[in-house]
Amino acid sequence: MTVVGYSFEEAWISLLRSGRSALVSIGTIAIAFATLGGFLLISVNVQGVLDQWLQAAEMSVYLHDTISESDRAALESFLKAQPAVAAVEYVSRERALERFRADFPELSDVTSGLGQNPFPSAIEVRLRTENGGDAAADALSKEVAGQAGVSDIRYDRRWLARLVGIVTAARLAAGVVAAILMLGAAFTVAAVVRLSLFARRDELEIMKLVGAPFSYIRGPAVVEGLLLGGIGAAVALGVIAILYSTLSRWLGSDLAGYAGIGQLRFLGITESVMMLLGGVGVGAAAGTVASRAAR
Repeated sequence: MTVVGYSFEEAWISLLRSGRSALVSIGTIAIAFATLGGFLLISVNVQGVLDQWLQAAEMSVYLHDTISESDRAALESFLKAQPAVAAVEYVSRERALERFRADFPELSDVTSGLGQNPFPSAIEVRLRTENGGDAAADALSKEVAGQAGVSDIRYDRRWLARLVGIVTAARLAAGVVAAILMLGAAFTVAAVVRLSLFARRDELEIMKLVGAPFSYIRGPAVVEGLLLGGIGAAVALGVIAILYSTLSRWLGSDLAGYAGIGQLRFLGITESVMMLLGGVGVGAAAGTVASRAAR
């Protein structure tokens, strides 16, 4: 029998013998990787929303109620002539009110009770993604602010950039939390493997006396850690899939609608494989460290 086959056979027997200890170890790894997978799942969908919002970002130029037709026409001509501008659309106060009532029908009573139209007229500017990007848009917004009849400017990419920074910081925090949980899982795996080695101490002593290679002595311990980590990561992936399926069935369409995307998406093949390989790697590393007790 080859060392690989022997190691897997002995490791599987050791897992069955460990019973509750092995289940605790698998559960600890599953919790750690379920936390990591949950953060990945949220990150994937949030990033998709941000990318879509960034692509659809507009500059809204709000106008004074007293602006003259000639000033408005001159402003529109100025904007259309800019290389960073893809399209320009004038939205009157009446059109803005119609949009609000169409998008938020449940709030139509609020606008009706005011007695007058609270929305200002505006020029919506669709920006190109090339031609200098944010720098060109910032320069354009400063130049437009000085034009006659302009009361305010809202540039979506500014607050989206801040939101991207917040998401990045949240990802770093999530990575730290997941790393701490995986470290605890690795210690748990190492403890289980050490217990298995202690249970086989007489067998290992005999193998040493007859000159068995260290690969046959330590191999099962490494493979046992590998199996614990791999099974734990697979369990975590399954739990995440069940939770995702349940939540998407109950709330998926509502969440996707609020976010402005077609549908929520699950972890891709790359993220799933990374989780499984991560579990295998953590378990194998813990098993390797614990196998040094067999000297």
